[in-house]
Amino acid sequence: MQDKDVVVLVANTSWYLYNFRRGTIVALREAGYRVVALAPDDDYAPRLVAELGIEHQPLAMEGKGTRLVGEGRTCMALATTLRRLKPAFVFNFTVKANIYSGLACRVLGIPYANNVSGLGTAFLHDTWLFRRVRSLYGFANRGARRVFFQNREDHDLFHSHGLLKHTPTTVLPGSGMDTTRFAFTPLPETGAEGTPCTFVMIARLLGDKGVREYVQAAEKVRPHHPNTRFMLIGPYGASNRTAITEAEVREWQAAGVIDYLGEQNDVRPFIEQAHVLVLPSYREGMPRTVLEAAAMGRPAIVSDVPGCRQAIVPGMTGWLCKVKSADSLAQRMGECLAMPREQLQRAGRAARARIEAEFDERIVIDAAMDCLTGTVPKETR
Repeated sequence: MQDKDVVVLVANTSWYLYNFRRGTIVALREAGYRVVALAPDDDYAPRLVAELGIEHQPLAMEGKGTRLVGEGRTCMALATTLRRLKPAFVFNFTVKANIYSGLACRVLGIPYANNVSGLGTAFLHDTWLFRRVRSLYGFANRGARRVFFQNREDHDLFHSHGLLKHTPTTVLPGSGMDTTRFAFTPLPETGAEGTPCTFVMIARLLGDKGVREYVQAAEKVRPHHPNTRFMLIGPYGASNRTAITEAEVREWQAAGVIDYLGEQNDVRPFIEQAHVLVLPSYREGMPRTVLEAAAMGRPAIVSDVPGCRQAIVPGMTGWLCKVKSADSLAQRMGECLAMPREQLQRAGRAARARIEAEFDERIVIDAAMDCLTGTVPKETR
C-alpha cells in the first residue's frame, strides 16, 4: 500500500535538486508532503536536509557508467528503496533517473513523471549502446503520468522517435526562475576607472558544453582586445564521457587565456561582474545559466541549437553563434566588444523583462503540483 504523504525526487546529483528544484521542494513541503530526495551523496546532500528540511537517501549512480553489472545494481537499489518507501508519487530528473527510476516505478506500479531537462550523450552520439538506451527511455516514458520538456524541439524529437506514444506531455519554461533571488543589476562600468569587458561561461567542464570552443574563441579575441576578461566557472570531475581534465584547464589558465574560478555555490557575484554570458553548448533542454544571467540583466551568446536558441531572442536579448565553431563565437564576442555599453544594457534589460514575463518558476511549480494531484494543466500536448 502506498504512503499518500510521501513524494520522492530522483536525480543523478543532489546538486541538481538543490539548485534547480528548490522551489518545487518548498512547495511540496508547504503542501504537507514528506519529501525524500534520492540522489548521490555529494556536497549538496546535507544542504537539502539542513536548508530545505527534506530527507535524503544516497543513491549510487555514476553519470558516465555503462557497465551492465554496475548499472544493474543501480536499478536494483532504486527499486528496493522505492518499494520500501511506497511513495504516492515520484518525480524523476536527468536522463539516468528518468530511465532507471521510471522503469522501477513502472514495474512497482508507482505513479511517476519524467522531466527531460536535456537529451544528454545518448542523443548526441549514435552507437549501438545509445540506441538501446533510447529504447529503454521510451519504455520508461510510456508508463509515466506525464513527461515534462523544456523546449518544443526536444518534445518533437522524442515524439518522432516513438519515445512517448500516448503519454501526456507539457513543455515548460526550463526549471523556472526565482526573479527575487536573481535580481537585476546594472552592467559594470568599463574603461580606465571601471572593469575590463568581461565574458563568463558557467557550465560543467564538458566537451559537449562547448568549453573548448569558448577557450579557442578567447584565444582568437585576446590579441585584438588584450584587456578583455574571460571567466570560466564550473566543476571538474563530471561523470560524463566528454569530461575535460584538470590538466587541460590548468594549461589554459597558465597560458593566460581564461580565468578559471572553479565551482561556485553562488554564481550571482560572478554574473554581476560580467557583461555577457557565453554558452556554446552542443544541445540543451533550457540552459539555466542563460536564464539566471538574463534575470540579472545580462545578454548571452549561445550556440544555434535546440534549447539554447529558445533561451534568447536573437538580436534582442542575446546573439547566436554556429555550434562547434570557435570562429563564429569569436566573431560574436568581437561584435559585443564593439558595442556601446548602452546597447548591451538595453539587451540586458530586455532579457530581464522576458524572464519576468515567460520564465517565472511558479509556472513550473504549478505544473508539478497539478501532475501530482492529477489535475490536467491548461497547456498540454
